[in-house]
Amino acid sequence: MLYSPDNFTPLTDTAWDEARVRDAIRAIVVDIDAACRGPRLLWKADPWDGWRSTRPMKNLYVGAAGVLWGLDRLRSRGYAETELDLSTLAAGLAELSQARPDFMKGVELPDERESSLACGRAGTAYVAWKLTRDQTLEDELHARVDANLANDADEMMWGTPGTLLLASTMATETGAERWHVLRGKTAETLLRRRDGAGWWEQHLYGEHYRGTGPWHGLVGNVAALAPALEGAERTRLLADTEWLLEQTAVVEDGLANWPFSNRPRLVSPDGEIRLQFCCGAPGIVATAATYLRRELLLAGAELAWRAGPPGMEKGPCICHGTAGTGHAFLKVLERTGDERWLDRARRFAMHALEQVRRREHGRYSLFTGDVGVALFAADCVEGRSEIPLFDML
Repeated sequence: MLYSPDNFTPLTDTAWDEARVRDAIRAIVVDIDAACRGPRLLWKADPWDGWRSTRPMKNLYVGAAGVLWGLDRLRSRGYAETELDLSTLAAGLAELSQARPDFMKGVELPDERESSLACGRAGTAYVAWKLTRDQTLEDELHARVDANLANDADEMMWGTPGTLLLASTMATETGAERWHVLRGKTAETLLRRRDGAGWWEQHLYGEHYRGTGPWHGLVGNVAALAPALEGAERTRLLADTEWLLEQTAVVEDGLANWPFSNRPRLVSPDGEIRLQFCCGAPGIVATAATYLRRELLLAGAELAWRAGPPGMEKGPCICHGTAGTGHAFLKVLERTGDERWLDRARRFAMHALEQVRRREHGRYSLFTGDVGVALFAADCVEGRSEIPLFDML
């Protein structure tokens, strides 16, 4: 078996309707605006998002920084105009995240945790800088990226791959030479830590393993590293990674899934076979779509389509829900030009928006919440995929 069927639900029969989608995006923004409790309390965290953490959540992954970034992105793309003063909230967030960081307690975290793009100060400071253009924040960001070179997590959420994305973004946005230099230094460091077989070993949460997925493994690292390389070095990295993905794929009857790490079995220690963005075929397809062998790309995407959208326990979100799987379909569209995948992504968008409405209250985060769903729905309007962090900041 390639996935756990009990985790999935029949797809909605609701047809794609762009006007309804745009209305739903605006409704999500209205709800986010109304739920904001001010610059100190921000948004109430879902119990999963705030697990063992100091609330309010402030980080880019499941906290206020991600919500502010998402609202700004929807505004700049013309989908919804928030009534919140994003720059004022961002300035306050920068101070609050420094005074009261929201790291998980009782979990072994990297020593350089403050420099995490997704969960640390680097991500919140970036969003605050983007919305305020405060030079002090830019200087801090530079120091954070430089400090993270020694982080042995070697994955996107906490490690050097995440801060490589940050350095690349800052080099583009500022044009400053120091960011181009630091981008090159970070890419060189990450490439050097790749082992002889083409893997990175993650040192995270007290465990050591060779991960495959976007957040904690191979395809996430390559998504950050490949754009920073040129010529033969980049070609070799992509070819080696494609080969590793072929070796780790579990294929049955023309369908494919991938384990969390380079082990031979799909079943996780909890007995679940995951099929979602953060673990399994949707994440592999979404982040390796440009170089993954076409047959495997389609085999992974087809499995996700046949499984259907995740149920309400996983929800409509990007990280482990309906929107994350939908991004994989949009990436296949970009690779193949086959409009069938746009139709499938749009069906998933309609389902995800219905899941948002079905809940008793909103969920306020980028990767596990409603603003991420709104961004995915906007991508479906435009027929392209723009995965937060992995594709852009």
